[in-house]
Amino acid sequence: MLSIGGALLGSALLAVPVTAHATAADPGSAPAAQTTTVAVAAAAVGLDDPAKKEIAMKIVSSAENSSLDWKAQYKYIEDIDDGRGYTAGIIGFCSGTGDMLDLVEYYTQVKPGNVLAKYLPALRKVDGTDSHAGLDPNFARDWAKAAQDAEFRKAQDHERDRVYFNPAVKQGKADGIGVLGQFMYYDAIVMHGDGTDSTSFRNIRKRALSKAKPPSQGGNETAYLHAFLDARVWAMKQEEAHSDTSRVDTAQRVFLKKGNLNLNTPLDWKVYGDSFHIG
Repeated sequence: MLSIGGALLGSALLAVPVTAHATAADPGSAPAAQTTTVAVAAAAVGLDDPAKKEIAMKIVSSAENSSLDWKAQYKYIEDIDDGRGYTAGIIGFCSGTGDMLDLVEYYTQVKPGNVLAKYLPALRKVDGTDSHAGLDPNFARDWAKAAQDAEFRKAQDHERDRVYFNPAVKQGKADGIGVLGQFMYYDAIVMHGDGTDSTSFRNIRKRALSKAKPPSQGGNETAYLHAFLDARVWAMKQEEAHSDTSRVDTAQRVFLKKGNLNLNTPLDWKVYGDSFHIG
């Protein structure tokens, strides 16, 4: 689910070199080996930690599908009248923005002759538009049928990670931000894509960098993340379909104000007026 202007997805983000941090052990503190082990363990926990990734998927699903059951969304498909054609699957792949086309192409590579393969010519033609030409009347039905196939579910996972999750986590780690910040990046790239338009992820990040420095540049993490969310809200308000900013205001900003930079449970938030909880 990305902006049409963000159809050039790619993962060539505006990377900032990772800054290594080493702390000398105090003579009176725990043994250096123990301190190092703890530090390495802490540093290793990112949004790509399986437990944290599960939390991320649930929070995104709460916004995209009003449900924490993200695994029930493989079969989801509808036109939500946002100018992107059909929106479908676990991350809101859209027929009008290229990521649905990429998904079906990948699925067809791993499973030729699948139920969606016949729609590839139509998906190529409607890319960049909200048209259903060549898709109706059976595309939605066949999408739901494909979702019963484990290979299609794996394909959705693959494209989610390739296009959205992995690039967001990689950039977050390069910027020195923790699990919450990496999630903010992920949610932003899911909604806005990483194209060249002003509301794309890379330009939301660029706007934030003009206001605050990330930890990798010696900045304060909380201040930088507030700047990022400010930039995200600005981007969302540029488009009517995204003008409800509650997924930032009553979710991500709430976690940030509580200082929950590691996205630790329990978590309580609201999206579009609905309340959610992860224990």
